[in-house]
Amino acid sequence: MGSPAGAPAKRARCEGPRGRGSDPRLWDTERLCQHLSRCGVGDPSLLRRFRESGVTGRMLLDLPACAPELIRVCCPAERLEVLACLRQLQEQHMEVMKVFNDPIHGHIEFHPLLVRIIDTPQFQRLRYIKQLGGTYFVFPGASHNRFEHSLGVGYLAGCLVRTLKERQPDLNITQRDILCVEIAGLCHDLGHGPFSHMFDGRFIPLTRPDLEWKHETASVQMFEHLIASNKLEEVMKSYGLVLEEDMLFIKEQIGGPVDETACVKSWPYRGRPKEKSFLYEIVANKKNGIDVDKWDYFARDCHHLGISNNFDYKRLLIFTRVCEVENQKHICTRDKEVGNLYEMFHTRNCLHRRAYQHKTGNIIEIMITEAFQKADRFLKISGSGKKEYRISTAMEDMEAYAKLTDCIYLEILHSSSPDLEEAREILRKIERRELYKFLGETRPESKKEIVKSDILAESIANSKPKKNPPDVELKAENFIVDVIRMDYGMKEQNPIDKVHFYCKADPLKAVKITKEQVSNFLPIIFMEQVVRVYYKSQDPHIISAAKQYFVQWCMQNNFTKPQDGDVVAPHLIPMKEAWNNTHDEHRRASEPSCKQRLSFDQ
Repeated sequence: MGSPAGAPAKRARCEGPRGRGSDPRLWDTERLCQHLSRCGVGDPSLLRRFRESGVTGRMLLDLPACAPELIRVCCPAERLEVLACLRQLQEQHMEVMKVFNDPIHGHIEFHPLLVRIIDTPQFQRLRYIKQLGGTYFVFPGASHNRFEHSLGVGYLAGCLVRTLKERQPDLNITQRDILCVEIAGLCHDLGHGPFSHMFDGRFIPLTRPDLEWKHETASVQMFEHLIASNKLEEVMKSYGLVLEEDMLFIKEQIGGPVDETACVKSWPYRGRPKEKSFLYEIVANKKNGIDVDKWDYFARDCHHLGISNNFDYKRLLIFTRVCEVENQKHICTRDKEVGNLYEMFHTRNCLHRRAYQHKTGNIIEIMITEAFQKADRFLKISGSGKKEYRISTAMEDMEAYAKLTDCIYLEILHSSSPDLEEAREILRKIERRELYKFLGETRPESKKEIVKSDILAESIANSKPKKNPPDVELKAENFIVDVIRMDYGMKEQNPIDKVHFYCKADPLKAVKITKEQVSNFLPIIFMEQVVRVYYKSQDPHIISAAKQYFVQWCMQNNFTKPQDGDVVAPHLIPMKEAWNNTHDEHRRASEPSCKQRLSFDQ
């Protein structure tokens, strides 16, 4: 049955085999001479000069870089004929480019090498890993996966590096640089586990507390596995990449310096020299967090969550250029865009508060994590050499890890094994929406930091209300304490302090812009901790008692009053003097402040 009228066409596939004859870039001198002969440019003298000079298809397609070579080999009349033939070559080359219809960026085009990477089992695995993990259980539109996000980041990485190349030719950005940056953007999330950040943020720290592991490490390893297992080394070489340098460059963009001891050196990277330092700020910007990864997930997540996105990455792209700062080149932004950057980090904060750290989404991820912990000993994943791994050890072998996706949730839920009964029952509770009950949230004083540990649950269980205590025994193992850090991406620091700007008067000079130069309405504090407490029960009487225990615990530790504290524990609130001065504080805040009027009269 054909596509309905007006429906977008499916992604075009290359009709011919992906062999040496299908792509003009792969043509050697002899194959090129045969094509010139078919085009009527078959003068024996010209073909002899082409063979003597070793002109290849890649050299012709890399014009104007190889224009001097063509001028040396051809006379003016011959050059016109060769250029006509070249146009045919370019048209043939464009046929192997692929177009994807993306809901965020529209119709986006990918280089054939990127398509070869996309069409591998290791990359296709990302189709089965939810971008926002357990958030999908709360926001029904958040069904998007790591696959489409990775396509978006690869596309935006190419947009940014090409913009810099066109705007500043003196940066000497090559086709190799562009391809490597696009590949790094495309592959930066290959290492994510089931339910994305739930896996490396909750599951691994609980099952393997002594292991310092992050998904970027697995992304580098999975990228190496993808290239090797699909035998793409020769394909990469055919497109002009130098494997020894460019593989290292791609991995450094994803996971940082490969050699940890190099971090103390003036230039820790080896894939590209210091003169091209700005290339490391495109996919994963370690300097200030402004990178194309965020640009894509802000737009994509807001679209699927149904939340407005006020950050305009397209405008930022227009006002981006490279400036030299202390003998190192950095990506800088026009000074008038500082407000747009603050909006970007404000958007990030809003997404965390409203979606990523949603109290219901978080407890669902905590319950899924519990189920995975109970199933860990019994689920076996086959890896290389037929060795078997657990959920918690699969990342040690990329062949095994490539099989680990969100599908493991359904494998446990639909299993009939007695060993998985406990894990299965937890997931059934999620399906029936019998979630652990939310008791409330609080915040410590700004100068205090809470370290997450089992002692927190014990201290709440021991915080029996001093006035009218409920006649219920609460166990520490039933309390769940979730400590969350909300920030602008750089802990206590303001990321804009790490950004360099340029002015219209002198685009070559980089400057800093302080928060005070922008507005007095901007944040003063850039990080806070939020403590959320849950209890494993559905009994309303027990939950009511647990909420009183929680209020008492907040009082004893000088934390902020829970928002519903006056309702759930009205008999306890008057006992905390600091919680009962809100009227005076409101009166003082509403009083007009005395300001001295400045006069500029002479």
